[in-house]
Amino acid sequence: MQTNLERYRSDLERLIKKGELLLISLQYNCFPDQTKKAMGEKSEEILGKLPTFDKDYQTWYSESKTLIKQLLPDRLNDFSRHYEKPKPRKEIDYENYRIEDCLQGLIVTRGYEKIKVVGPDAAIPHFKQQQAILNAVSARFESSLFDIRQLVQADLFESELASAQELLKNGFIRASGAVAGVVLEKHLAQVAENHSIPMRKKHPGISDYNEILKQADVLDTPSWRQIQRLGDIRNLCDHNKEREPTKDEVQELISGVDKFCKTLF
Repeated sequence: MQTNLERYRSDLERLIKKGELLLISLQYNCFPDQTKKAMGEKSEEILGKLPTFDKDYQTWYSESKTLIKQLLPDRLNDFSRHYEKPKPRKEIDYENYRIEDCLQGLIVTRGYEKIKVVGPDAAIPHFKQQQAILNAVSARFESSLFDIRQLVQADLFESELASAQELLKNGFIRASGAVAGVVLEKHLAQVAENHSIPMRKKHPGISDYNEILKQADVLDTPSWRQIQRLGDIRNLCDHNKEREPTKDEVQELISGVDKFCKTLF
């Protein structure tokens, strides 16, 4: 079974290689003659393998952003800043032109003669900076400062959720929900720690973590409500003796916990 650490490394290597090809594609879009000349005799072969920047960048950006959010969160805002158009922006020039403008094919001209002020080539430095941030993630894998605790914990949570799914499959509904509930509580505790959010209660539960994470704007209202619902199902499995939890309710709990373990950091 591939561990999270191996999975992250594999995804990172793939994204770095794809980023290198996307850069060539962007450069070719902006400076076709110069780029083709730099490729030399193999230009046609290389061009035939290139991704289309306008179509493939968004996928690369989304996947890279998710990886950076998990492994190098202090650089996430920098990474996004090179893509997103700054607000407010009264004029568009080389300094505030972004990759988002490039994808829209925006070219700014001046005067009757349509003298070019800025165009897609201004996005090249921003994309190079995004590549540099992604490469910094790679360097962190090799650094002794890299804390792999959360990756190991993620592997453990996956294993526990698999156990919960197996219990549910074999008809142990309450036990399955109890195991999934423990995973959710542990994960919310880790999220609170990641964001340096203090907890006053000595033995907090799902509802306690849910409230402080919402107050700290880590959770939006829909996510808060869903976790509240998952906590109710967990309580039904652990404490409520008035009725039995249903198989569908516990499946909802397991699926919800799996989702938040993979998307909430």
